[in-house]
Amino acid sequence: MTQYLMSVWHESDGPPPAGAEMAQIHADVDKFNGELQAAGHWVLAGGLHPPTTATVIRSVDGGITTTDGPFVETKEMLGGFWVITAPDLDAALALAARATVACRLPVEVRPFQDNPGGE
Repeated sequence: MTQYLMSVWHESDGPPPAGAEMAQIHADVDKFNGELQAAGHWVLAGGLHPPTTATVIRSVDGGITTTDGPFVETKEMLGGFWVITAPDLDAALALAARATVACRLPVEVRPFQDNPGGE
């Protein structure tokens, strides 16, 4: 089985859903997570705080620099993710179709690279 990253994207300047709508999204995502776990696709998942909470660490000229805020200034931001296992890309895309319905946001699917060292 291959591992895939299903990343959830949304616009950084848009307000999040409120009240009952957000509660329903959380319920739908929780249900989807349970289905992933029951079917053996689950590896891990998480929602992220806004990019304004990020810290970027860089190695520069033999030293380390630290800056506040996101690495990239962009209109879209990563809001959360799932790491899943699936037998092939088609199966991963089918799971992502269910994920986008649950979270009501675009979901990008990318396979992890094979580990040439075998570990």
